[in-house]
Amino acid sequence: MTAAMQRLLNIRRDEVAPVLMAAFYFFCILIALQVLRPAREALGMERGIEAIRWLFQGTLIITLFVNPVFAWLVSRFRRMVFISTTYLFFAANLVIFYILLVFTPTAIGQTSGQVFYVWMSVFNLFVTMIFWALMADRFAYEQSKRVYGLIAVGGTVGAIAGSSMAALLAERIGTPMLLLIAAAFLTLAVVCAWLVTRMTAAWNEGSTDTLAAAAAGERTIIGGTAWQGFSAVSRSPYLLAIAAYVLILAVLVTFVYFTRLQMVAALGEDTDMRTGVFARIDLATQVATLVLQAVVAGHLMRRLGVAVTLAITPVIVALGFIGLAIIGSLAALVVFDATFRATQRALMRPARETLFTVVTRESKYKAKAFTDTFVYRAGDSVGAGVEGLLGRLGMALVGLASVAVPLALGWAALGVWLGRRQRLLAEDPDQDPAAAPRSRAAAV
Repeated sequence: MTAAMQRLLNIRRDEVAPVLMAAFYFFCILIALQVLRPAREALGMERGIEAIRWLFQGTLIITLFVNPVFAWLVSRFRRMVFISTTYLFFAANLVIFYILLVFTPTAIGQTSGQVFYVWMSVFNLFVTMIFWALMADRFAYEQSKRVYGLIAVGGTVGAIAGSSMAALLAERIGTPMLLLIAAAFLTLAVVCAWLVTRMTAAWNEGSTDTLAAAAAGERTIIGGTAWQGFSAVSRSPYLLAIAAYVLILAVLVTFVYFTRLQMVAALGEDTDMRTGVFARIDLATQVATLVLQAVVAGHLMRRLGVAVTLAITPVIVALGFIGLAIIGSLAALVVFDATFRATQRALMRPARETLFTVVTRESKYKAKAFTDTFVYRAGDSVGAGVEGLLGRLGMALVGLASVAVPLALGWAALGVWLGRRQRLLAEDPDQDPAAAPRSRAAAV
């Protein structure tokens, strides 16, 4: 890589190989998710949008039960063991769902489809949570502000490929075949996770022998109990604020989500057609995200700071809901949705993930799992309930805007506080019980 290219991408020569591998790892995760996402939306809508509101409540309950199981794996096994076990478990589930959808076609959209919707809602949070937890574990605070945006490019390319694949193949080979494609990429992600761990081991273990350092890191078991994710969040103002930030994000995402479902439902009832429509909407979002991630994200976080970056998406959301309340068309929703999700994935998500680079390893996996799965799904549940209530009251988009705008402004203020707090914890970890020692958090 030339010096000019390194400056453009804001990356050092020794970081190129692990960053590219991390980007390919995220590519595998996102292509699996985006191949499945349109199928989830189409299958979930078979019993109507009101049924999806109940599925959100079911997802929250399942997530509550799954969290301690994952935390138990983290406490008892080495890092790559619990990462591999989780990914391969989900890949095996996809094969089972494929068999059910193919050999019990009368149950599609009734039993199997509803179960798949809940499963997918749990799956998509856990696989991305594990990815970013590993990134926070392998890239230090200073590195994360520069390279997370570039790593996220790999995910966006994967999302574009997944959306394109779903849009092209859903009506040709059928929705069930998409599950096998996703399972294959999820299995490949296990190999990528292992390679990223070995490539970045020398930075984090302080050794010049990468292989020896990787072996030492893999022998380390985090320990603790299955419920320490929740207790860590309750004890730490910093982790509690991150949880609140994620909760508000989930509520606002859910508002937009149900609005999109209602507009697509009005187009027709064919499952494969709906899958294709959702895939094309996702594709437009991913293309918008790619440019922001490739060139803007890393420079923005380094020059303006994490605090400003975390506040950008909330401000856009506030403006978007105001515009949506005024115009209220499908075209306006698509523009707002694409802008929201593009800035969320290209700017806010990498910035939010840097917040975990200054906490302990236990918090990176356990507290992060609790926040990114259960807290997020709790926000989904709240958002679905509020949106449904406003709809029943006949307030529709105007009612949503009246709730969403002040919530988004509070969300922006919280993002600014988190960014400033992160910088303080990197300099003085004693200010919060969840903070990692300064030698680790500030390492390069």
